[in-house]
Amino acid sequence: MKLTLPVLVLLCLLSFSALAQTSYSVKGTAVDSVANVKLVNTSVSVLNAKDSTLRKFTRAAANGSFSLGNLNKGKFILLVTYPGYADYVEHFTLDSAKTTINFGNINMNLKSRLLNEVIVKGTVAAIKIKGDTTEFNAKAYTIQPNSKVEDLLKQLPGIQVDKDGKITAQGQTVQKVLVDGEEFFGDDPTLVTKNIRGDMVDKVQLYDKKSDQAAFTGIDDGQKTKTINIKLKEDKKNGYFGKVDAGIGTDGYYQGQGLFNKFKGKKKFSVYGTFGNTGKVGLGWSDNNKLGTSDGLQFGDDGNAYFDGGSNDGGLDSFNGRYDKQGIPVANTGGVHFDDKWKNDKYALNTNYKVGTLEVDGTRNNKQQQNLPPDPTDPNANSIINTTSDENFNNYMFRQKLDATYTVKLDSTTTLKVAVDGTLKNSNNYSAYNAESRRLDNTLLNTNDRTLTNNVDQQLYNASAFLTKKLKKKGRTLSLNVTGGTTQNKAHGFLYSELNTYGLQNQPTSSQVTDQMKTDDSKTSRLSTNLTYTEPLTKALSLVLNYGFNLNNSDADRRSYNNSSGSGVQNYNLLDSTFSNHYVFNQTSNQGGVNFNYKKGKSTIRFGTRVSNVDYKQVDEISGNSARRSFTNWNPQANYSYKFSNYSSFNISYYGNPTQPTIDQLQPIRVNTDPANVTIGNPNLKPSFTNGFYGYYNMYKVISDQSVWLNGGYSFTTNPIVSNVVTNDQGKSTIQSVNLAGKQQSNYNLGVDGSRKLGFAGLNVNARFNTDGNIYYSLVNGQLNKTKSNSYSGKIGLSKYKEKKYSVFLSAGPDYTIGQASLQPDRNNNGRGFSADYYISVYLPFKIEFSSDGQYQYTAATQSFNNDFRQTIINARLSKAFFKSDAVKLALSGNDLLNQNQGFTRSASSNLITENRYTTIRRYFMLSLVWDFSGMGGGTPAKK
Repeated sequence: MKLTLPVLVLLCLLSFSALAQTSYSVKGTAVDSVANVKLVNTSVSVLNAKDSTLRKFTRAAANGSFSLGNLNKGKFILLVTYPGYADYVEHFTLDSAKTTINFGNINMNLKSRLLNEVIVKGTVAAIKIKGDTTEFNAKAYTIQPNSKVEDLLKQLPGIQVDKDGKITAQGQTVQKVLVDGEEFFGDDPTLVTKNIRGDMVDKVQLYDKKSDQAAFTGIDDGQKTKTINIKLKEDKKNGYFGKVDAGIGTDGYYQGQGLFNKFKGKKKFSVYGTFGNTGKVGLGWSDNNKLGTSDGLQFGDDGNAYFDGGSNDGGLDSFNGRYDKQGIPVANTGGVHFDDKWKNDKYALNTNYKVGTLEVDGTRNNKQQQNLPPDPTDPNANSIINTTSDENFNNYMFRQKLDATYTVKLDSTTTLKVAVDGTLKNSNNYSAYNAESRRLDNTLLNTNDRTLTNNVDQQLYNASAFLTKKLKKKGRTLSLNVTGGTTQNKAHGFLYSELNTYGLQNQPTSSQVTDQMKTDDSKTSRLSTNLTYTEPLTKALSLVLNYGFNLNNSDADRRSYNNSSGSGVQNYNLLDSTFSNHYVFNQTSNQGGVNFNYKKGKSTIRFGTRVSNVDYKQVDEISGNSARRSFTNWNPQANYSYKFSNYSSFNISYYGNPTQPTIDQLQPIRVNTDPANVTIGNPNLKPSFTNGFYGYYNMYKVISDQSVWLNGGYSFTTNPIVSNVVTNDQGKSTIQSVNLAGKQQSNYNLGVDGSRKLGFAGLNVNARFNTDGNIYYSLVNGQLNKTKSNSYSGKIGLSKYKEKKYSVFLSAGPDYTIGQASLQPDRNNNGRGFSADYYISVYLPFKIEFSSDGQYQYTAATQSFNNDFRQTIINARLSKAFFKSDAVKLALSGNDLLNQNQGFTRSASSNLITENRYTTIRRYFMLSLVWDFSGMGGGTPAKK
């Protein structure tokens, strides 16, 4: 029998389950001590006697009886609780001589009956289950002086934290970490977990956070976010704490961070700053949506047009302010946070200010294989173009954003939430390219040397108001959401290009010089409203109605000017009408929706549709031509979910979405920032329609700390919008979007993730398998090109953590990629790979800690690229803590000790296969000094 990776994963999970099987058990019956009434649904827990952590949990049957099996031998605590009754606590031991204990009738005493002299001994419950919320009591876990929330989370069953601070809980990624129910500097989880001290925590709550709309109406809309809420101790809500971290390294590397937090009751004030060139670009800097970088106009899934950054500006805003590991970054960021609640939480305010600069300097080397259709009439015709290019780039961005959210409870049934934000951004970008393309026989086809510079100034302002009203009938609600905003974008830049072409004997055949100044002045204003009404038709069935009206007015003036004075002199006064345009867009849309929600028992069914009618007018201010476009969109949707328990559920969804062509695809704008690849518009495009299916199953067992997460999806698109690429015999391509009737593009994905804690070794074992693939089309020189792509990957990981002792993590697995285009079936990008990573941290005597992490990557050679790629990166850190509270640490760290870090990516798309290598951060050593300070109420607890 051939063992595949999915089979191995399944066998591993089954074997983990088998390891936990034992024959030790307890049983009994819960009864009222006086009335002798059987207490149904009594909570029965078995705890470890050593640390009070939960081992087994159940509820008593209708006759008050309970039975708990599959226990190990050892010392335990039986905890029996029932509302209104005093807790029953009893220690017991299971061993080879006593494998089963029958507690018989357990007499529960009403608290009101207890005499003063009666003492009921209690214990600290490590875990409590409150509906959909799992609550961990921090008192039940060892918290060392100066430990962080991250150190506490690593001890909690079902929660894993990797070396970068990413949190996985019950098999799902945690996207939000709140402090006392509030966002802290937006929703950057690591700011909380890596900086707030563990001894300040009272409870850790884990739950699926519903959307604001669902939380208000009580009708589940399927939108949930895995969330952790950190509840602080009451005596830790007054005072201050912070951190200062500064380091200097070899080869000019440096970094620093300062953080100060002040708490006073429900008031929280924080300020932070970071600087350095080691790749750390701030706290939540990559959260692009919150930093307001959107510009450019295109259509959304609901048919509404909106502005979004893209190629429609002619490449004048190509840098989005993110660091993607390509190049060497220099980052300086900072921020201020304040939030408060007052008058019994009637009023609430949450505000943030973020500011920063990011400069990235580096080089890239690209290799690209372009597949063309073979010419049956000319066997010697070129069917492959191989292009290599070298790029030097320097990108700089300054950005600042201020946002505030104010909430007021107007009365017991009405709440108003107002949010405003504003962003200012400036970027300066420089790119210099040197490229050459060769035919399959290696003869020179063309060369292209070009330089592109640009400067962009942007202002963006948004405001929204969300009014909610609960009506007299339970479940009947009314809400109104109004949002609006403006965006202004001013850019100017320069393009210089020399494109030379060559014949079959390497003789020059043509030369094209482009020397232009480009300007972009774009403005947009937008207003959208959404009125939602919910009506409970029966106890199980609810109706949701909504209506929205939207306006979007925009003015985009983009021009190209040729240099009239020739080379060496800049006099850009000749308007190039081919690459210039000035369009005004005015759009209105009406959208309505009806949805039904049926919830009974453990099942929830949601189904309905949205309908939108969109009308826009486009005016060409240069030519005076105008065009109108009207269309109606239907967005059907359906969902079924079944909740087996608080920790196990099944969900399957369907959606149908029309996709309107973007403004870039429609309007006849020619973009020539790369003269070898010119893009033109197609005003005759029609929308495509996508049918999608998505489902998942998740299961988590508290006792065994076992989780399984299955998810998958499939979608297909009719009348797809595809690229039509025409490449001439000189290697110059013209690109246009067209509809492809009679063909369906499709894609799928499937993931399996299972984890289990092995009781005998204390190891956490994780096994993961993922596969995805797609079929898509393009037209190349008039011929249909069908591309199939599939990828498979699997990993098995082991981890173990003991607070302030050691932490070990190891993960490894193979991957395989299949990619083939119908134009060149004999040339593909099929290839295998393997990756592994590890992390280890050990606490040594004299307050010394050693840690190391590393990654290994292997990518095999393919038919398209005959070189494989191998890379091993090892990082290490040695630190020494000082003083009783371990508040000061001196650390020596080494990055990329083997000096092998090389930027590398390989991808396939349509008829292109690309390999990219780039400069990135390599070996350096750094000496750092870290100081954690605190002045919180209640002092620092003694070391346990």
